Amino acid sequence: MSLLPFPGNRRCTRYPFLIKLAALLGLWSLFNTAIAGEVQHHTFDSPTLGHPYPYTVYLPDGYDAQASTPYPVVYMLHGSFGNERDWVAKGNLAQTADRLIRAGHIPPAVFIMPGSRSWWIDGHNEAARSAFFNDLLPHVESTYRVGDTRALRGVGGLSAGGFGALNFALEKPEMFAAVAALSPASYVPYPPPNSSAHRHPALLDEQGNFDTALWEQRNYPAYLEAYRIKVTPRPSAEESDVPPVPLYISAGRSDVYDAEFHARQLRQAMERIQPNSVRLDLYPGGHTWRVWRASLPAALTFMFQHIGDTPIGQ
Repeated sequence: MSLLPFPGNRRCTRYPFLIKLAALLGLWSLFNTAIAGEVQHHTFDSPTLGHPYPYTVYLPDGYDAQASTPYPVVYMLHGSFGNERDWVAKGNLAQTADRLIRAGHIPPAVFIMPGSRSWWIDGHNEAARSAFFNDLLPHVESTYRVGDTRALRGVGGLSAGGFGALNFALEKPEMFAAVAALSPASYVPYPPPNSSAHRHPALLDEQGNFDTALWEQRNYPAYLEAYRIKVTPRPSAEESDVPPVPLYISAGRSDVYDAEFHARQLRQAMERIQPNSVRLDLYPGGHTWRVWRASLPAALTFMFQHIGDTPIGQ
């Protein structure tokens, strides 16, 4: 069958414009039917920061603000010197979420992508960690029909956002059902010399020097012992009061910051605490969006094996 019904039932070579137009219309139609969820950009006044807090929200197709059952919500953190639009503009989060929801791999869910000037810590330039917990979460939970319990909440991020997501889950395991850290900038003992951590205002002291003491206080090893005690059953109990937070890790094998090595270190540290709740995937590539886009479907699928256990809108 020919592309267009021209005489002779032969492939048309005399009307290249029509062929190109038909192809473009087909791609346009495919693109518009593929994008089902809605993406919005908002700000709200943050008392902690003293300035507007920006965020991007993905609402799944058919989102119902009056649904009787709240939607699961996942907070996705951007990387160093990034912003709240990165996950949609560069990471294909909306398309990936649409595809996974349509395929039934994850339930309809809300994704919140906040913006931060810090490394998701209370650093030298802003109190990003405090603003996340004290301002962003209450705002989101009062604005959208999302869960406000551990079972319906997850957190993930890439690079510095992976550093932040991991720290949030370790500090407050009672708040998150799963965490994903993509190429996490959770370097031990310190970031490599080429890391942007050495020039990021969140981590520079008044003299402009990298604050090693602050890094040690905010990096994941500082949280491990308190986390272990929280999630490990006491001798007289079969289960702990707070379950471990299942952890997904990914990294590129050619990462210029040696993320594979640090990811393996992180996996070993976490497996000593929760041996059956850690997954590490390695991908060809570096510290790039190509790797993060490739690992996002696996990260979200892993997370939603643990987030949300009730049907939406029932």
